[in-house]
Amino acid sequence: MDISSIVGVVAALAIIFTVQILDGGSPSHILLFPSMLLVFGGAFCAAMAGGVLKDATSIGKVLGKAFTAKVTPPTQLLDSIVKLAERARREGLLALEDAVKTVEHPFLKRGLQLAIDGTDPDELHDVLHAEVAAKKKADKAGSKFFENMGGYAPTIGIIGTVMGLVHVLSNLSDAESLGEPISAAFVATLWGVLSANVIFLPMGARLTRLSAIEAEEMELVIDGVLAIQAGSNPRLVAQKLRSMLPPDEMKKAEASASSKKAA
Repeated sequence: MDISSIVGVVAALAIIFTVQILDGGSPSHILLFPSMLLVFGGAFCAAMAGGVLKDATSIGKVLGKAFTAKVTPPTQLLDSIVKLAERARREGLLALEDAVKTVEHPFLKRGLQLAIDGTDPDELHDVLHAEVAAKKKADKAGSKFFENMGGYAPTIGIIGTVMGLVHVLSNLSDAESLGEPISAAFVATLWGVLSANVIFLPMGARLTRLSAIEAEEMELVIDGVLAIQAGSNPRLVAQKLRSMLPPDEMKKAEASASSKKAA
């Protein structure tokens, strides 16, 4: 599990509350339930109003992915594909029928099964790329929902502040007790800006990044499966797939391949 989101959000909140304490305040001064309910609930409802019901009902699943997603090292996937290419080259494509059962990567498993079933290479290419496109659209909907919440939250926070000030101005007769209500009124704006920039927008960016990583991984799988189906030399398969990796990952893959040859 990649914990960057958990660490980032928790650390940001910890810094904010630490600064609040260092300034002589107390976390209880900003942990006001009405303000938080208005901002979080209002931003969620506004984002729901701007989309479809499916986007809102799947927010729990999407949020869970943002916090708990596992990022597979590309070199690990590359090694698996090369091993399958070596076996297919040595024993034939049908020999992979048993090996497919042990493949953990779902997209690679589906691609190999289609290849083993004799799917035409062009059709296989189109089917797998259509799945990548569909996944990108679904991921974009999830990230867009959080981005919308991040856009609405600050304004809803201002609405909360205005509501609080209206209440304060309607009770000017008791001037000595106005300090606390005015302070509470501005907490809504605080939570609007805080939630947008510490939670909602980072979650949207995180989901966009995860989607890009997964799409690149799927593109790697597509080229690998097509090369296996064509009976390409495993060394050429490995070289082609390594060339698709980012520079730092390509160096790791080449170093791993060199160490295996030396062994």
